[in-house]
Amino acid sequence: MAGRSTLWDISWVTFAQTSDPALAALVLKRYWPVASTGMQKILDAILAGDLAEVGSLPLPESYRGVTVHADEVEMFSGREHADKDPRESLHVDDVPTPELGPGEALVAVMASAINYNTVWTSIFEPMDTFGFLRRYGRTSPLAKRHDQPYHVVGSDLAGVVLRTGPGVNAWQPGDEVVAHCLNVELEHPDGHNDTMLDPEQRIWGFETNFGGLAELALVKSNQLMPKPRHLSWEEAACPGLVNSTAYRQLVSRNGAGMKQGDTVLVWGASGGLGSYATQFAVNGGATPVCVVSSPQKAEMCRKMGAELIIDRNAEGFRFWKDEHTQDPKEWKRFGARIRELTGGDDPDIVFEHPGRETFGASVFVAKRGGTVVTCASTSGFLHQYDNRYLWMNLKKIIGSHFANYREAWEANRLIAKGKIHPTLSGVYSLEDTGQAAFEVHKNKHQGKVGVLCLAPEEGLGVRDSQLREQHLSAINRFRGV
Repeated sequence: MAGRSTLWDISWVTFAQTSDPALAALVLKRYWPVASTGMQKILDAILAGDLAEVGSLPLPESYRGVTVHADEVEMFSGREHADKDPRESLHVDDVPTPELGPGEALVAVMASAINYNTVWTSIFEPMDTFGFLRRYGRTSPLAKRHDQPYHVVGSDLAGVVLRTGPGVNAWQPGDEVVAHCLNVELEHPDGHNDTMLDPEQRIWGFETNFGGLAELALVKSNQLMPKPRHLSWEEAACPGLVNSTAYRQLVSRNGAGMKQGDTVLVWGASGGLGSYATQFAVNGGATPVCVVSSPQKAEMCRKMGAELIIDRNAEGFRFWKDEHTQDPKEWKRFGARIRELTGGDDPDIVFEHPGRETFGASVFVAKRGGTVVTCASTSGFLHQYDNRYLWMNLKKIIGSHFANYREAWEANRLIAKGKIHPTLSGVYSLEDTGQAAFEVHKNKHQGKVGVLCLAPEEGLGVRDSQLREQHLSAINRFRGV
């Protein structure tokens, strides 16, 4: 820690001239932008473990955040979906520190992660997110802060509370936290049985501003949860959105209500969302049938404890004859392959998130009376299926969207207890967020892709080494793949 602190006291020019050039370039890239935005003392205190001090340190007037710009929303006009490049639209800008309101917290973000909603934001599909910010801004004078010509993105974080607004009692400056992405007002009765049904429910960092891919983030205090003590900052940051989403979608009574003995078909079973669904199925006494697209992804599912795996590329499954016509023969072949693996069982639950490409097959293969639970639609939002297989076989389709606070808390608790593990495969710097989003857009990743925000290097923030050592192989099983 002392070495890092004294680094600030020397001349940056002298350091760059006299030190190893590669080391100088790395340190300048990671540390100098932090110093230039006024975050230096806050970061020093966190790295030194002086968390009690952070509440008394001055907040910077601005901070670095990953943004998209309102004047660039037409930049990809005329390009095909696959040709839209997040590296062109995602910027790292200095943005003003937002005013802190009642029931809110400002958090120093040590690490964040890439979700598909950041990809959608970056390529302005299916629409630009500035419409979300304008609509939110009209709801109250305080919400007007979010209506800006820039959008600070990101729906995950791990970090340290710096300030809390009036009415916040459960959290204090210095608390180490992760945040879930449910932003909710709860001024309408519809949200009080299930907060996801509140008419003013939004996803933080996607439908609101000041998200987690930044040095600071503005959150509702009821988004905060304790950081799992055995994880590093980047490991703790990566489960939030996808882990909570998978929990509600698969486990919760608001989703599929998975029980012991269920057969669960998991699409994209080694990906950001599917990797958590696979773990929940294995841990919950169900039998996952994991659908993947490569031998490497199949092996990752085996490492998570799954035994029944379909490599859809190796087995040549093509559910569409052409852009407009699905192929029911392929649905039947797929269903037969599932029964071959399961000893004759059809899926009780289909964990759906690819959407257009797979939805017809999902409805077909679900068992009589079974459930297709769906979110996201990363391959397209317009789903087509043959309703005869749904209607005459009494199947159900359940729409599932993120998670309420209780579901997110329970999902995080499982992470904190070492029952479910992060699926972090790679880590990028804040400056390289565009490349990280590009990797997710092109499906070149497995599990989750992390981003270091204030954390100067990987591996920091571990508080419970004993619990970590018990689960180290599981924590690291996605690393580098």
